[in-house]
Amino acid sequence: MTKIRAAITGVGGWLPETVLSNADLEKMVDTTDEWILSRTGIKERRILKGVDQGVSVLGENACKDLLTKKGIDPLEIDLVIFATVTPDHQFPSSANLVCDRLGMKNAWGFDLSAACSGFLFALSTGTQFIETGLYKKVIIIGADKMSAIIDYSDRTTCVIFGDGGGAVLLEPTTEDIGVMDFLLHTDGSGVNYLNLPAGGSKRPPSHATVDAKQHFVHQEGQAVYKHAVVNMAEVSARIMEKNNLSSDDVTWLVPHQANKRIVDATASRMGLPEEKVMMNIERYGNTTAGTLPLLLWDYEKQLKKGDTLIFSAFGGGFTWGAIYVKWAYNGQ
Repeated sequence: MTKIRAAITGVGGWLPETVLSNADLEKMVDTTDEWILSRTGIKERRILKGVDQGVSVLGENACKDLLTKKGIDPLEIDLVIFATVTPDHQFPSSANLVCDRLGMKNAWGFDLSAACSGFLFALSTGTQFIETGLYKKVIIIGADKMSAIIDYSDRTTCVIFGDGGGAVLLEPTTEDIGVMDFLLHTDGSGVNYLNLPAGGSKRPPSHATVDAKQHFVHQEGQAVYKHAVVNMAEVSARIMEKNNLSSDDVTWLVPHQANKRIVDATASRMGLPEEKVMMNIERYGNTTAGTLPLLLWDYEKQLKKGDTLIFSAFGGGFTWGAIYVKWAYNGQ
């Protein structure tokens, strides 16, 4: 029996207009452009402004870009999976909102929360629906409005994150291309190092939680950095070893854009030179679940059918993983 694989056949992306530069942050907290750039590789990030502008705005516009580029009727879409940790509401899901606004009335959808690894988890999940043979068109969105949960008086976090999102289309193929393999991991013992302390059922919103700034991201930077460097690098090397890939076989590393030093360590562990590493952290910062699809959006024109891509990410709580993809089309 011929194996059905899930191929990425299109990419869309969207970024807010407002730019928050390192120079802007110098006026807000005790930091400098040199300090931020040397430690993170970030020069600026985008911020979604306006009343009632939730993450669904990012997802909707990324999907609209994707559908327009592909010339696809929204009614053809079967499923939408939205990777995010900043949903518009506890319910309904942001995927539900995007489906409604874009007229994807034959699709059902749901949100998936895995922090910065969210796009990897969503992509591997969507792949399963395609491989059953029952679904023909699945959209995977990765987007976050991190500005909604960042304390802009906390210089350890406000310099890192930005807003943005991307989307990819998965379609079935019987060619030797598409999502070939994935390795995904979670470790809940990391909860104390990177989390959102309040707002859930354990610690619902109250005057006390708001006054204590517990609805903003809490991060212990050194601990997160150490875990990220080790796990992101190791899982990327392991997926190569599992699939008998050498550094020469890999066309591109598609790494989560959290910190340039973490990306450099991952590339080094894989034996990859800088020219094989996708990077846009300098312009967008860490958009959490949005980083990987935004990389594809930026680099799409350089991609060729059959290119070997290794996606890699590490996220809060902890989550991490790698996906091996053979690219399905020549960039346009």
